[in-house]
Amino acid sequence: AARLCSGKAEAAGGDGAMLRHLARKLRASGPVTVAEYMREALTNPGQGYYTRRGGVGESGDFITSPEISQVFGELIGIWYISEWMAMGKPSTFQLVELGPGRGTLTEDILRVFKQLASVLSKCDVSVHLVEVSPKLSEMQAVMLTGGKVQPNPEDESAYMKGISKTGIPIFWYRDIQDVPPGYSFYLAHEFFDALPIHKFQRTEKGWREVLVDIDPEVPDQLRFVLSPSRTPATQNFIQPEETRDHVEVCPEAGVIVQRLASRIEKDGGAALVADYGHDGTKTDTFRGFRNHKLHDVLSAPGTADLTADVDFSYLRKMAQGKTATLGPIKQREFLKNMGIDLRLQVLLQNSGDTATREQLLHSYDMLMNPEKMGDCFNFFALLPHHRLVHPDKKDKPESKSPLPPVAGFNELLLK
Repeated sequence: AARLCSGKAEAAGGDGAMLRHLARKLRASGPVTVAEYMREALTNPGQGYYTRRGGVGESGDFITSPEISQVFGELIGIWYISEWMAMGKPSTFQLVELGPGRGTLTEDILRVFKQLASVLSKCDVSVHLVEVSPKLSEMQAVMLTGGKVQPNPEDESAYMKGISKTGIPIFWYRDIQDVPPGYSFYLAHEFFDALPIHKFQRTEKGWREVLVDIDPEVPDQLRFVLSPSRTPATQNFIQPEETRDHVEVCPEAGVIVQRLASRIEKDGGAALVADYGHDGTKTDTFRGFRNHKLHDVLSAPGTADLTADVDFSYLRKMAQGKTATLGPIKQREFLKNMGIDLRLQVLLQNSGDTATREQLLHSYDMLMNPEKMGDCFNFFALLPHHRLVHPDKKDKPESKSPLPPVAGFNELLLK
């Protein structure tokens, strides 16, 4: 159920091609950073976990919130519409999702857009998916367009495009920089946790980077070692005020947040990040998942999903004040504020059979129970400064009507 917050690791075999590739590399050039190890294990073109498998869902290695309940995606769809209205209903609206999995979340959001079509009628809506996995983009195309897509459109930076079943244009890109500029709402659900991290350990001689190397005692087995001296990453990524003894930093997440913040500052919009993580308090969170069980991160690379908790305090720092930030707040708090209880009641009243009702209650428990996903998943948002503070409030504090609260992060009075 989801990628658990903790538990015991399970080692497993695998076809060994990625391990042989890494062993050759390590023997030739020495230990690599954890970030390089993750990048190889997850996105190597031939043997990477995401490029080859991408195991989302019941038959995969982990289940995500949208796979558990349609309510999750519906409430996120409502969040975007609520923010779009609060920002004055701009005439265009790009929904940009980073790492969309199988497309379940986008599909649930598009269903809400269709149900609220009268609200969005004067708005030009389009969907832009940033996806590196060829296998997952195929799944997304089938789910969202019924497979009716045009590969390699010549006139655009997208590598594929189509029309959703609800009539909205959808485009696919390999990088966020390829997405055209414009008023956009960004979504990153369980995206940042799979980006490569650097790991650091405080020692008597100062900070050292944790590296991955071949074990000299056991052929073709990997182990963690400490760098003999400071590495470039140690010098660049450890904050002088750091108090922890073990730190994980994801520079790629920092770069992406900087890009999102710059785009929102320039073109307007907002970004919603949902992931498991912490606010700069946790230390060692690097773990693997295979067949819904925890898996040893160094065993059978390329056959398991590797992940680490998102450090939201780092994301906040990386926004560099270009946008305002909200959160992180617990998933159960966000969904409660978004009206999940009311939505559940409506669905329960409308469902005739016991099995459906049981499934609804089970998925609600999965999303909201603090022991399950309720507490280990968090929501975090980037918003333009004017969304939270009137530009002229400083001069004439009484002049403007109060700003509408940000859905999810404030309790909304449901009419």
